[in-house]
Amino acid sequence: MKTYDIRPEQSIELLKELHILTRDGKMNQDSRRKLKQVYHLFQFIEPLLEDVLKTREAIHLVDHGAGKSYLGFILYDLFFKSRPGAGRIWGIETRDELVRCSEELATRLGFSDMRFLNVSVAESMTSTALPERIDIVTALHACDTATDDAIRFALQRRARHVVLVPCCQAEVASVLNRRKGKMLSQPFAELWRHPIQTREFGSHVTNVLRCLQLEAHGYQVRVTELVGWEHSMKNELIVASDKNLPRKKAAERLGTLIETLGLQELSGRFQAGGAPIDA
Repeated sequence: MKTYDIRPEQSIELLKELHILTRDGKMNQDSRRKLKQVYHLFQFIEPLLEDVLKTREAIHLVDHGAGKSYLGFILYDLFFKSRPGAGRIWGIETRDELVRCSEELATRLGFSDMRFLNVSVAESMTSTALPERIDIVTALHACDTATDDAIRFALQRRARHVVLVPCCQAEVASVLNRRKGKMLSQPFAELWRHPIQTREFGSHVTNVLRCLQLEAHGYQVRVTELVGWEHSMKNELIVASDKNLPRKKAAERLGTLIETLGLQELSGRFQAGGAPIDA
């Protein structure tokens, strides 16, 4: 069988279950693209896993809006499988059939330190099935409000690292659209005058606010692309690490941006941190 770019330690059975490989072990162009995305993302997450193990005996990682748990299974296969006892992955997903399928696959593959919870991201904040200490929070294309709920979860648990590929930025665009008439007296409102511009500008603003929110809680934030834009328009990768950085200026910029764009009704969604350390 031709292995293409598949890593030697990678479980072929897993790749077949995730439909990255066909049942006869072949790979088409779409599958190759998916594998490239997964490995590229792993390159960002692997150093974060190593960082946690410098001070912890075991990693606690929670993947929100897990879906079929592609990310969780790949992380376990490439990192945790060769390090028994190195940690546990929890997949948070509201669709019961996906949770059951993930549980069955984890059992079949012998991935004993994977757990799957049929709860929403919001419900996971108070779930006793999760440990109090969470080291890494991930959310890839989590639908509805799950990306922002994942950020709130990470901030609540003071996760050391947060990895997001954001999705569902329509709420900000909706507010911009409703207030467009009032805002058009300002020249900068031309940035979202037309519907397609409202959608794209709203998406960009949403992610900017998410980054500022994390910075306003002391996180160091990096923003880059996950893969080439020719593969996906939902391509922005946000990696945040808790460095206990100064919060005041980021909180001020967050508040000013919300005020300037007329997004005050969303201020509760993008809350800044507590007492600034550079006050």
